[in-house]
Amino acid sequence: MRHPFPSLLKIPHFSLLAMLVLTSVAQADTVEIEIFKKQYIPQELTINQGDTVRWVNKEKRQYHSVFFEALGEKDGEYFWPEEVFERRFDLPGSFPYRCGPHPEMTGIIHVRGNDK
Repeated sequence: MRHPFPSLLKIPHFSLLAMLVLTSVAQADTVEIEIFKKQYIPQELTINQGDTVRWVNKEKRQYHSVFFEALGEKDGEYFWPEEVFERRFDLPGSFPYRCGPHPEMTGIIHVRGNDK
């Protein structure tokens, strides 16, 4: 009897493992946070390791930034209404951030590890 997928028989086992790993990485989500009336909405967000957060500036005229000061980073570039900033979170943990020019604007991202 012929195998229904003969080409799969020729793939080394480590290649199959790599395909499975890449498939799980490819399923990472992009989650949006809106910036409106000088607030991050939602202010607190829980995501999975490997997910990306996209901040979208929904203000009419005001620029903002996403500043991970606690990580020792410099303030990010400012982005204007309808512009976005994205960051992928590859490590589990909690990551507080704030707006550089508006320090009263704060938020936090909680990242669950892959073992959930």
